[in-house]
Amino acid sequence: MALAVLKSRALSGMDAPEVTVEVHLANGLPSFTIVGLPETEVKESKDRVRAALQNARFDFPAQRITVNLAPADLPKESGRFDLPIALGILAASGQIPADCLDQYEFAGELSLSGELRPVRGALAMTFAICKGAENSGQTARAFILPRASAAEAALVAEALIYPADSLLQVCAHFAASDPETRLSRHQLSHVAVRQSYPDFSDVKGQAQAKRALEVAAAGGHSLILVGPPGTGKSMLAARFPGILPSMTDQEALESAAVQSLSGGFSIDKWKLRPYRAPHHTASGVALVGGGGTPRPGEISLAHRGVLFLDELPEFDRKVLEVLREPLESGHITISRAAKQADFPARFQLIAAMNPCPCGYLGHSNGKCHCTPDMVARYQNRISGPLLDRIDMQIHVGALPHADLLKLADGETSSRIQLRVEQAFARQLARQGKANNLLSTKELDRYCQPDAAGEQLLRTAMQKLNWSARAYHRVLKVARSIADLADMPQINQSHVAEAIQYRRALLGQ
Repeated sequence: MALAVLKSRALSGMDAPEVTVEVHLANGLPSFTIVGLPETEVKESKDRVRAALQNARFDFPAQRITVNLAPADLPKESGRFDLPIALGILAASGQIPADCLDQYEFAGELSLSGELRPVRGALAMTFAICKGAENSGQTARAFILPRASAAEAALVAEALIYPADSLLQVCAHFAASDPETRLSRHQLSHVAVRQSYPDFSDVKGQAQAKRALEVAAAGGHSLILVGPPGTGKSMLAARFPGILPSMTDQEALESAAVQSLSGGFSIDKWKLRPYRAPHHTASGVALVGGGGTPRPGEISLAHRGVLFLDELPEFDRKVLEVLREPLESGHITISRAAKQADFPARFQLIAAMNPCPCGYLGHSNGKCHCTPDMVARYQNRISGPLLDRIDMQIHVGALPHADLLKLADGETSSRIQLRVEQAFARQLARQGKANNLLSTKELDRYCQPDAAGEQLLRTAMQKLNWSARAYHRVLKVARSIADLADMPQINQSHVAEAIQYRRALLGQ
């Protein structure tokens, strides 16, 4: 036959729309044309496919070859269309049977020798295949892709994944009558969760900061650590993912799907909370995502994990302002002239900063000579609206020399995580979500303090001139403190502790 039709997938944000690969052979002067809005990587597939077919000992047709990637208005990028294009040429020229191709979808980049190389977004494509079949009520097609991408694709339990090492193996799957020469379905074995975070037992002292991090982990609260250089702010933040509640399968799949879009997912990271720590020179696009073909930024790569911003005032102010919307909504929409992409961004923000330009304001060594104006200008690099969205503000003081000489004997991360998971389980049983996600109506229902606590909160709000958002966030933090204490109602002590976590920054 002179026409072959195969199915593949493109990537558009978190979606993977279906692409029909049509290959037509016609008489005329030999040529090779790809249409359907291909980007440079797709156009270059002509040379990769030609060399791969010839090195695999197939005949490359000396005819007019036209490849159409439909729909025509959907941009096509990356080398994932190499495999379906090569198979389409072979099927259209009669070198492999074409009667079973409609039962499969294909993705894979070809080397010049015909080997298959991994592709980005394998997990997102597999999700789309199964979701499309579920919505239409049909059986999902099997998915043939490079072996290096099969492990992450097989995380979708209901998917039929057939990994291959080369173009020849895929062709043998369709041409051979012997079942032993056909591709075998990838079976996902049990994936062991390897906790690889540093442990809190390494941290000397800093009991208040550890307590604040425990409260933040229990309720999903954002937090900023303020203190002189060398007090352990980065050390504490690096250990924070190890005390967060264990990831559910759904959360792990969401996180892995975003990592897959950037090509950074490994099966060894399964069910490990991501920890992203971009440098303070990062641009707004690096932080939220973007590009001609929108890709996820740091806030999306930290989805269901931790985003750590060290030296917070050193970030460009315009860069920090882009965090305001995703901190509230949990997702980011990237709009460009011709396309729009939505990415999840349900991350937990941990930030660190020095209290003044030299860093030693309030330190016992007396090194700081910064004037009040210098301190105010430095701290005002963080805008009020952004600071208002950060739930907790903690001072991390310098340790006395005597404490530094002692051995680290703090609690282990596993013991702290146990208390955090118990508090989080209480939240799920009560309201079905973490405390930081409660709406205003839910606050009125689940976060009502007793009479003494309410009076203390009113007094603090009047004296400190809090906004309504700050008031609600203090209530949420108090609710998390009460959950850690296994108390059904917020009392005065819980409110008092939550107020202290709100006042530790910028002289508040």
